[in-house]
Amino acid sequence: MATPERLAEQFEEHRPHMRAAAYRMLGSVSEAEDAVQEAWIRLSRTDVSDIDNLRGWLTTVVARVCLDMLRTRASRREDPLDEDAVHVPDPIIRAISRGPETDAMLADSVGLALLVVLEKLEPAERLAFVLHDVFGMTFEEIAPIVDRSVVATRQLASRARRRVQGQAPTSDADLRKQRRVVDAFLAAVHDGDFEALVSVLDPAIVLRADGGAVKGMSRLVRGAQAVVAQAAAFSKLGLSSQVVLVNGNVGVVSRLPDGRVLSVIAFTIAGGKVIEMDILADPDRLSRLDLSAIEL
Repeated sequence: MATPERLAEQFEEHRPHMRAAAYRMLGSVSEAEDAVQEAWIRLSRTDVSDIDNLRGWLTTVVARVCLDMLRTRASRREDPLDEDAVHVPDPIIRAISRGPETDAMLADSVGLALLVVLEKLEPAERLAFVLHDVFGMTFEEIAPIVDRSVVATRQLASRARRRVQGQAPTSDADLRKQRRVVDAFLAAVHDGDFEALVSVLDPAIVLRADGGAVKGMSRLVRGAQAVVAQAAAFSKLGLSSQVVLVNGNVGVVSRLPDGRVLSVIAFTIAGGKVIEMDILADPDRLSRLDLSAIEL
């Protein structure tokens, strides 16, 4: 039988996996940490002698906790599936570096654009998709978690997959190409060269800005000309822009002249054009982000 110390060591070994799964299911760093902590509480109260596969057991517990959290969240929304609702999930921000560590992070990253689409799914659909398509669990393993038959669970994942494939754009994988486009975008905004700005935007670009409780900051903007108009307004604020990795893709942290973070911008770039921008500008949520990797 494992000692409490050994059990804690084993739990810590599986923490990154649990945190990654919970983040994909919840789109919130703080809530993912809460779900992982709840898994530890439940483990500490469980007779582990009957657990043959600790990683699988912990994944199941975290998934059930996340499902409860998603259902509670959905019950608080008047229309949780509103296609035009503006909610940008918590971004994960890293410094841009070159080398194996960046390659490893990219291999395990999940784009913000995908998380935005996952927000539109029913809780059981989201779990079935994440657990099967991302983490390779079988439908036989997932069915008891979502309280459905194996056939129904397979249908949940299939329905979610169709929505993801139809709505979640994928960025070009080459970070150097992404960086060139983002640099061109920033230069055009800085210089007020809006003709140049239009040239790097896809005509059908979608911009989502989540300002939380700040009146007038949340908006959904469609089309290059409308996005240019938004950029024109913000170009007058004297912002500084730091190029970073946002969920594995090239993005930007914008700061006010006094150094405070105004927003985090995730770019989705395909074919040399910006096809989507997801902007978190909620001061409360920004204040809770871990920016230690990019501190100036």
